[in-house]
Amino acid sequence: MVKVAVVGVGNIGKIHCRYYSQNPDAELVAVCDLIEERAQAMADLYGPRAYTDMEVMLQKEEIDVVSIATAGKENGGDHFDPAVIAIEAGKDVLVEKPISNNIEQAREMVRLAAERNVRLVSNLNHRFVPAAYKGKELIQKGDLGSLLFLNMKLTIQNPNETSPWFHLRALHPHSVDVLRYFAGDIKRVQAFMTKAPGREIWSTASINLEFASGAVGHLTGSYDMAGRHPIEYCEVAGDKGRFTIDNVYENFTFYPHESDELVVLRNSIMTGVGSFQETFKNRIDHFIKQVKDGVAPSEMEASGADALAGQEVIEAAIRSQQENGAVIDVPAVSKEIVL
Repeated sequence: MVKVAVVGVGNIGKIHCRYYSQNPDAELVAVCDLIEERAQAMADLYGPRAYTDMEVMLQKEEIDVVSIATAGKENGGDHFDPAVIAIEAGKDVLVEKPISNNIEQAREMVRLAAERNVRLVSNLNHRFVPAAYKGKELIQKGDLGSLLFLNMKLTIQNPNETSPWFHLRALHPHSVDVLRYFAGDIKRVQAFMTKAPGREIWSTASINLEFASGAVGHLTGSYDMAGRHPIEYCEVAGDKGRFTIDNVYENFTFYPHESDELVVLRNSIMTGVGSFQETFKNRIDHFIKQVKDGVAPSEMEASGADALAGQEVIEAAIRSQQENGAVIDVPAVSKEIVL
């Protein structure tokens, strides 16, 4: 049984608590939040012990995994300190995305986890769906041939004006991770951004991508779209075929170049993902399974290194916008960072 603590039990932390409590291989033993009432509410609902001090919690409880769902600036500003405390205590860590809104702190989290040989992963939940699994399977089988281009769109409505780069840092860890999941490392980017009427932040972005493999791609992102419409679209094309994924998990279609027969995977109401929140369940269940199976830190899926690589792409896109659309090299990230 994997013993779990959740740190930060606001809206997202509540989702973490729910799905850890439902996992038969996990035991939610503790929750921690600076607001005592929040922590106690989760304790009353799921039975863990409530704390307001993370270090006291780690001293008093037997814990294997710490799940960090704190918030902060650009949704990642409060991740660093609790992650460092957990890693230095030798605990495996799942941190919400973005791994950090501060790239230097993100690099340090990944470096420290590698130094201490603990598992560090991120909640990059958009890849943990049957449609993405199918696309990855077809790529690995060679059914797409050599990858040529990828197109990604991720758009929601978010009126918050917290910082100029809030849209990029808070939303696009997901879209960049899906692109990297299918096509590997991104080598260079070029970004152009705009502001919707009345906006102060860069709320819509168009980003050109060059992958290390030689494939090319594009990401369109926006905080200016109505939430009632599909939020995500992904297209991956090779010289033998291409596939599309509509709205994260709703529909998958593979178009082989030399056949009129399509491969269609629909999200069945009986066996598919019932709601977007269930993508959290898929991700958390996968994490617990990998911990239970003893998967090496460097082999963890949607790892801290993966999350850092995604943030490096985002920071390069921000720099491109600052430099009037310059093409920016993306720093490489190793899964086994050493001192």
